[in-house]
Amino acid sequence: MCFTSSDGFEILVGKSASDNDHLTFRVAGQNDFWFHVAPTSGSHVVVRNPDGLNRLPKDTVRQAARLAAWYSKSRGGKKVAVHYTRARFVSKPRSSPPGTVSLKKHDLVFADAKRQPDLKPCDEQD
Repeated sequence: MCFTSSDGFEILVGKSASDNDHLTFRVAGQNDFWFHVAPTSGSHVVVRNPDGLNRLPKDTVRQAARLAAWYSKSRGGKKVAVHYTRARFVSKPRSSPPGTVSLKKHDLVFADAKRQPDLKPCDEQD
């Protein structure tokens, strides 16, 4: 799935464990930002960062975190913990099942997953 943040960043969301692997390890660039709900399973979310910014705008971080929370087993939670980091800090443990990752370092943001984020899919943008 593809959405565009209010700041104009492309946000990609995996639909399954194998989609998550493909998104994280084949589609995401080293400078893209990666999001995932901390304690449960759910979609990997990648925010494309073509300009190599050191930080994403706060609204884009919030929107990507809400997508990660919404497309997870934590859907419906008021304060859902979401890890985020650069894609270069995400690795796959050897012989692990699809969708499993290890993070070298990450930041934490809390997201409201009670309502679906109000973002248009990429193909519906003006």
